[in-house]
Amino acid sequence: MSDVTAVNNLVNKYKELQDEIGKVIIGQREAVDFTLLSIFCGGHSLLIGVPGLAKTLLVNTISEALGLNFKRIQFTPDLMPSDILGSEILDETRQFKFIKGPIFSNIILADEINRTPPKTQAALLEAMQERSVTVAGHHYKLELPFFVLATQNPIEQEGTYPLPEAQLDRFLMHLEIDYPDAQSELEILRLNRGEALNVEQKDISEISQQDIFKAREEVLNIHMAPAIEQYIVDIIMATRQPEKYDDKLKQWLAFGASPRATIALDRCARARAWLHGRDFIGPDDVQAVVHNVLRHRILLTYQAEAEGINANQVLDHILSLVAVA
Repeated sequence: MSDVTAVNNLVNKYKELQDEIGKVIIGQREAVDFTLLSIFCGGHSLLIGVPGLAKTLLVNTISEALGLNFKRIQFTPDLMPSDILGSEILDETRQFKFIKGPIFSNIILADEINRTPPKTQAALLEAMQERSVTVAGHHYKLELPFFVLATQNPIEQEGTYPLPEAQLDRFLMHLEIDYPDAQSELEILRLNRGEALNVEQKDISEISQQDIFKAREEVLNIHMAPAIEQYIVDIIMATRQPEKYDDKLKQWLAFGASPRATIALDRCARARAWLHGRDFIGPDDVQAVVHNVLRHRILLTYQAEAEGINANQVLDHILSLVAVA
């Protein structure tokens, strides 16, 4: 089979997967698309949405479709790092034995990640960045592929702990999940009624782990013109040096995006172009992923917050100022 045929088959598999997941997760097509995109990029995602929007079902359904092991960790104020990573115990022979924690899985759902103190949140840092953990001085590699898909509730702030910037930066994407529209709500109602009546649901066709690794290779091989590379860098620099672009932008931005954001923007733009069946990246690919890649990586000033300006509006303003060379 030629490379072109193999790539086309892979893209077709992805589109079938999108459609099948869309039959289970109603009215959240964009969230499905970007979650899958982050997985094909090898990155982690932070899903923000009010309770009841199928965030857990989304992660579970994707893990089934990809044929991957899935573990859910409910983050609570009393959760300890050992509850995530595992711990050493003394066995019957009086030898220390390591019992693996739930982090040793392919897909981790970190549910309500901001409900646990920073010490426990930090337990994920090494795993997310290095794909390994260290417990009692011993180093353990995690099975690949490995993804953390974390959720947060944006409306309930009591008893929560803000995620440190270092941890936020490790999430490839920050996805905002909104309420479905009226038609989608009706479809959800009918789907739920069918499940309650034990109506048989169609199985979701799987994409293998080899397909995921192959997709990553193809994404990195897509051609990116120097003008698009410069466009990505200019967007990042606008977050760091806003005074060079606009006084209003300077008043809104306290800190800009890190080099990790530049890499993430490049990778996600490549993945979007590939998933749309193109072998080149255009400005629209960059613009389509900017908000999800950067909204959690920029820090706004108190003045911006006082004016009711949010990260999405700041990024909209940056896109209006930065032109493609």
